[in-house]
Amino acid sequence: MTEEDHTTGALQPVSAISQELAALEPSGRRRIIEKFVLAALGSIPWVGGFLSAAASLKTEQPGVQQDSLQTKWLREHEGKITLLRETLEEISGRFETLGSTIDERIQSPEYLGLVRKAFRLWDTAETDEKRRYAANVVVNSAGTRVCSDDVVRLFMDWLATYHEAHFAVIREIFRRPGTTRYEIWTALYGELPREDSAEADLFRMLIRDLSIGGVIRQVRDTDLQGRFVRKPATRRSGSAPATMESAFEDTKPHCLTELGKQFVHYTMNEVVDRLGQRDGNPEV
Repeated sequence: MTEEDHTTGALQPVSAISQELAALEPSGRRRIIEKFVLAALGSIPWVGGFLSAAASLKTEQPGVQQDSLQTKWLREHEGKITLLRETLEEISGRFETLGSTIDERIQSPEYLGLVRKAFRLWDTAETDEKRRYAANVVVNSAGTRVCSDDVVRLFMDWLATYHEAHFAVIREIFRRPGTTRYEIWTALYGELPREDSAEADLFRMLIRDLSIGGVIRQVRDTDLQGRFVRKPATRRSGSAPATMESAFEDTKPHCLTELGKQFVHYTMNEVVDRLGQRDGNPEV
């Protein structure tokens, strides 16, 4: 493949985005989707440089193109801009399933601010999982208003902060509310490691991070006003236990906090559902 072919190929994803936008009907709907796409593209710093580099490369001599650092940079980003195009196409398609009821929402300055933050997160994400969650935030915050936009921005901060191992714990507790640390570990990893192992230390850290962050908590009884009821003090007879509590303790059930449930709703739901719906739950 020649360098000119590489340059043309690099520009194809962006050209395709423009052509698909032009094909949208009616024209009002096209302008609305255009605002979303421009907000997404404008939030990613290297996109403008990519287009400029690809255009200027056409004017260079073939010999210069062959050794150009610019050419190598274009090749490096060609795959990512194709992935960006596919993500924008997928989100636009999911917008279509939500109908015209979201048109006012997705062209509002508040929503476009969320789009910019989500695509900055998408651009810096190191895994497909995080990129998928960022795309879900864009769609689900357009189609439902379970919580305020300020809280949605908090959820994106969580996506940037937490690791995929945190998300695995969240998914397991979402699937099985009331599960214990022992049940979470065995469901995810199987056989228990030693209590003084790196694996046990990591698991303690995951549970601690999510608990301190307000995503998960131990199950507690509440009164009619939703206030948590204190557990009665228990008197221990005999000597104190000789060992500390296990990282894989099996008597204290855990659940998502209400904020944690909203986080799952916005980031892990593939389509907008009513919060708490279990039947036909999307993949999480």
